[in-house]
Amino acid sequence: MMTETFICCHCGQTHPLENRVMVGDDALCERCANEETVICSRCGERVYRDDNAGDENTPLCQPCYDRHYTSCERCGRIIHVDDAYYEDDDEDDPLCYDCHTHARRNKMIEDYYYKPEPLFRGDGSRYFGVELEIDGAGEDDASARKVMEIANGNGLENLYCKHDGSLDDGFEMVTHPMTLEYHMKEMPWGKILQEAIRLGYTSHQANTCGLHVHVNRDAFGDSEEAQDAVIARILYFFEKNWEELLKFSRRTPRQLERWATRYGYKDQPKELLDHAKKGYHGGRYTSVNLTNVDTIEFRIFRGTLKFNTLIATLQLLDRICDVAICLTDDQVKAMSWTTFASGCTQPELVQYLKERRLYVNDPVESEEEV
Repeated sequence: MMTETFICCHCGQTHPLENRVMVGDDALCERCANEETVICSRCGERVYRDDNAGDENTPLCQPCYDRHYTSCERCGRIIHVDDAYYEDDDEDDPLCYDCHTHARRNKMIEDYYYKPEPLFRGDGSRYFGVELEIDGAGEDDASARKVMEIANGNGLENLYCKHDGSLDDGFEMVTHPMTLEYHMKEMPWGKILQEAIRLGYTSHQANTCGLHVHVNRDAFGDSEEAQDAVIARILYFFEKNWEELLKFSRRTPRQLERWATRYGYKDQPKELLDHAKKGYHGGRYTSVNLTNVDTIEFRIFRGTLKFNTLIATLQLLDRICDVAICLTDDQVKAMSWTTFASGCTQPELVQYLKERRLYVNDPVESEEEV
């Protein structure tokens, strides 16, 4: 009996029909099939190696790849769609587990909603958390890493960086809560700001940046009633001295209308607090934002990369808090700006008040804001 044969379409040799391997309409011998084709790990279909949509470890036909798999954007590894990771919900850039882990480990700029457990730095009862926006040189992890290496160089996490959608091409530097003394003596603000300038960032000159400062509510009293009384006097101080604080802030009226609007003057501090609590005029986009549970946020100030300006801003807020805590409603109402300014004694604050023509003494020349 004659054995049936076929001719392999690849090597051209005659082989027994029982050794035929079909690849589509092509008949191959077993040797050529082993050398030139792979079996789809998903459906079992045999395809040519050149048509393998997967890789050596996970061979795939094109339909199975399209339906069930994707490739890591970083390393090219084939991954099942259920095993893909995405940075910031960007489904155009799938990552395998290893690349995702590496990316997270090297990601310096957190997303807008990132909020770690606060780490309190310094000994005291009043803490200042600074949010400083910088712009113009990229939302760049490498740049963020450099400023964080300086800020956290004492072995403690003092500062982290976040995305901010209000910026054109930058990011926000955020400190953990710190006492004023820690900001002045332990936090290397001078080096941080100089590094940001060296990297090409601006803050004041960018016109997009703010300097926001949080102060813990429990610094104002043990009860909500006591805290509210102090906060009411802070709000009143801001409204009574709005023109001077506007000058101090370096903001334009239009910028404040958008990012840090005023509540409007009232005759009594408590009236002003009641007005603010009703949510009038901008929610959190107010000069003193009261929407946070644990802090009040001062949003009136324009961003800066000038060390003296940053420190003077914290000193001003510290002095305003002192006034609101130590004085009665009537005493705050009676206090003039001149009296307030004459009580400011810290060198950085006095220097800045003179630069802005807000001090009782003669004005001085000032360096340009950055």
